[in-house]
Amino acid sequence: MNKKWAVKRLTVNLTTEEMKKLQSYCASTGRPATDVIRELLRTLEVDNAENSEMETADSTKTVGSSKSQ
Repeated sequence: MNKKWAVKRLTVNLTTEEMKKLQSYCASTGRPATDVIRELLRTLEVDNAENSEMETADSTKTVGSSKSQ
């Protein structure tokens, strides 16, 4: 698999217990937190309509909105 570099940076606020759990898992597997979190995100099931909306929002195309502002 080609490693693609992140194009977005994300800050996540975790509770102390969540951070301990993540650190413990990373220590036991020898994997960095970034890889663990990416893998967890990839396992999320998203229906095709939601996935298409996310891709459109990330594209450079301008999409009109039917919601009034």
